Amino acid sequence: MPPRTTDSAPERRDDDRPRPDHEPAVEPEADAAAGRDGEAGEAQADEARAHAEGARPDSDSDSASSAGKDVDQRVAAMRRTADGARRWRAAQLAGCAALLAVALTGGAIAFGGAGNGRAGGDAAAVSAAGALSPGVLARGDLDAGIASLQKHLRAQPRDFGSWATLGVAYVEQARTKGDPSRYPQAERALKRSLELEPGNDPALAGQGALAAARHDFPGALKYADRALKQNPYNERALCTRIDALVELGRYDDAAKAADTADDRRPGVPVFTRYAYVRELRGDVRTARDVLERALDAADSPADIAYVATALGQLAWNQGDYKAALGHYARALAADDSYLPALEGRARAAAADGDRATAVKGLEQVVARFPLPGPLVALGELYEDRDADGDRAKAGDQYALVDAWTALARAGGVNADLDSAMAAADHGDKKEALRSARAEWDRRHSVHTADALAWALHVNGRDEEALPYARRATATGYRNAAFLFHRGIIERATGDEREARDHLKAALDLNPGFSPLGAREARTALKDLEKNR
Repeated sequence: MPPRTTDSAPERRDDDRPRPDHEPAVEPEADAAAGRDGEAGEAQADEARAHAEGARPDSDSDSASSAGKDVDQRVAAMRRTADGARRWRAAQLAGCAALLAVALTGGAIAFGGAGNGRAGGDAAAVSAAGALSPGVLARGDLDAGIASLQKHLRAQPRDFGSWATLGVAYVEQARTKGDPSRYPQAERALKRSLELEPGNDPALAGQGALAAARHDFPGALKYADRALKQNPYNERALCTRIDALVELGRYDDAAKAADTADDRRPGVPVFTRYAYVRELRGDVRTARDVLERALDAADSPADIAYVATALGQLAWNQGDYKAALGHYARALAADDSYLPALEGRARAAAADGDRATAVKGLEQVVARFPLPGPLVALGELYEDRDADGDRAKAGDQYALVDAWTALARAGGVNADLDSAMAAADHGDKKEALRSARAEWDRRHSVHTADALAWALHVNGRDEEALPYARRATATGYRNAAFLFHRGIIERATGDEREARDHLKAALDLNPGFSPLGAREARTALKDLEKNR
């Protein structure tokens, strides 16, 4: 599986209540329009408020009903961009994808969200008539939740709590739809909340979640700390703080933050992060126990799907494909459209030898969600079949990764880690090294260490790569891809004994960690055994 970044994990709610007596003025043009008599004045008011969020003044029902069409159009546009990339230079591809992102950003305020999404809406949504209940978002009905928020905010544009909730809903929509163009809209909604109520912790926590989603982890930590100064029990801020510290590679601090969060707000969002911190330190047993307890405590389809998928990935990482498939089945029984479970099930099927089911499953995933992880996985399965047509299909998937990367960057996302990981094996090796170095300059996690080690290796700089490969495996994190990379790099530097040990460890741990990587590991290990 690709790295399980904590910034994408779902959250539930915060028990943070707004102060309804504080109602600063809205934008002058919206306020003036709202004060006019007649239908024309009301229409202008709606348009002004919609304009403040980059929205078209369409009806909410139209916005929600067009969700599926918009997603299909966005995916088709990305595919057209990638088709052009096969004829144009790489620079032209990036330019076209960026133009695509601009076009998407100028669209409606809500394209609609996936049924599996959890926006993590705050209890800060006010209790005024028509306000959105946080439970709507927590149950995963993201489209309905966003439509309700839009309607409510047209009637109550000074409701800072609902602006904060809307901002977080856009963050979740971007994540579940693979559409980074939602992030600028989230930023505007959260900014509006803070204009109405400076320093309110739901909006600050939302800004932290947005920064984490954009892979700005120093920013995420800053906003989480500011929110926690206002409210030490803000669940989203507590969780984002753990996420940021993990992604910055500050694992001791992350463990302390997880303990603090567990003391203050025990529950599924905190339990899953606590487990991941343990897994990164090599404590798989504790991670599994915590996730199993979290699953027992899960009381909504969204929570069940998320925790069962985390258990599936943990099992897959340890090479227990039967257990992984069982966990994914439970996740999909709770939510049959939950993307990580669909992807995980396909990867587990591939590792278990059922390549036809794996290809079919990943094709279904990328048809609606063309994200780098499943695109690369599908491309490698095509490559592994080694037919001319399949190699061409694989190239299509890798071109889409380039298109997504350009789209993500246009939406303010730092995509260097995604770019480095994909390009090292399936793209521009020099670009992979540039991206990996840039990411290492920002944060020192095990995943960035591994990405930089591998990028250096594919560029023929194995002596430089080796310290980073060692660092990637230093925490005890049991990851077959990391062990494989270290073994290949050690072989290139002449340390055949260590190379044998780590290549064997990778294949013993998870022999199906990657269709192409596992094949290379077996070939290299066989050659090393001959030389003993």
